[in-house]
Amino acid sequence: MTPLERALRDRISSDGPLTVEAFMQACNAYYYATRDPLGARGDFITAPEISQMFGEMAGACLADCWARSGRPGEAIYVELGPGRGTLAADALRAVRSAGLDPPVHFVETSPVLRKAQAEAVPGATWHEDLSSVPNAPMLLVANEFLDALPVRQFVAGIERKVTADAGGLAFDRDGEVVETSPARDQVVADVASRLATHGGVALIIDYGHPKSAPGDTLQAVRGQCFAPVLDKPGEQDLTAHVDFETVALAAREAGAGATGLATQGAWLERLGIPARSLALGKAHPERADEIEAACSRLCGSRQMGELFKVIALHSPNWAVPAGFE
Repeated sequence: MTPLERALRDRISSDGPLTVEAFMQACNAYYYATRDPLGARGDFITAPEISQMFGEMAGACLADCWARSGRPGEAIYVELGPGRGTLAADALRAVRSAGLDPPVHFVETSPVLRKAQAEAVPGATWHEDLSSVPNAPMLLVANEFLDALPVRQFVAGIERKVTADAGGLAFDRDGEVVETSPARDQVVADVASRLATHGGVALIIDYGHPKSAPGDTLQAVRGQCFAPVLDKPGEQDLTAHVDFETVALAAREAGAGATGLATQGAWLERLGIPARSLALGKAHPERADEIEAACSRLCGSRQMGELFKVIALHSPNWAVPAGFE
């Protein structure tokens, strides 16, 4: 029994069954506070860890949008859940090459990851949430952030909960599941409201579905493999698919513009990742095969290219970001 499971059992014994939302929130808070989950030795690998090209393309997209929107000098770079800071370091090279050296603000609660981010991006400022980020035009990235925010689940209109018995933790009901995520909706609304008021653009990159639909998408990953959701609480990453239709709706209701949804592969290719891959391969011929393989992994339809989606939110007064039809 994990330390968190013991604590959750005590909580259930005292207060009754936990909602799926409360369970997911408790598990991920403990998980991210106690480890660096990224990389080959961790539980999962994100796109920025695969190749510098991913962050470079994101940075180029942000920089291009900034330049076509009047080049406001007070713009800041913001990242939600920046991992080890790898994406930010790569993106900022592209942004700086376009003539902007923005202050960097990270929304990150994990002390373990903050330490890694400080090494990757010296001079960054950290925040517990978006509320303390300065009011300024934002160049914001959220890569695999929304999927880790807690979801609520309902079966036949009744909220699903987690109970405890001698055999372990269990769901209190089964059937067709409808998921919502008030936490996710609130983050999107907060980002969009800031964009509408102060200007800027946000790139949201995650896995999920383009249209709202019933279905249980809650999943756990441990050691690069899927695992039972209720096993080993606090020792595995819990995520749920992002409902991008709801993301776009929440953004528009808060006053921001929202692009259509693109697959990660199509978005990266429209931004020029094939040419960047060739250039890197020529500059580093000893790594040409590795670079080509990384590009295929990021863009391939049977790899990350189709599974992951990208949507951009933007101020009504800013240009529409490149890479979206």
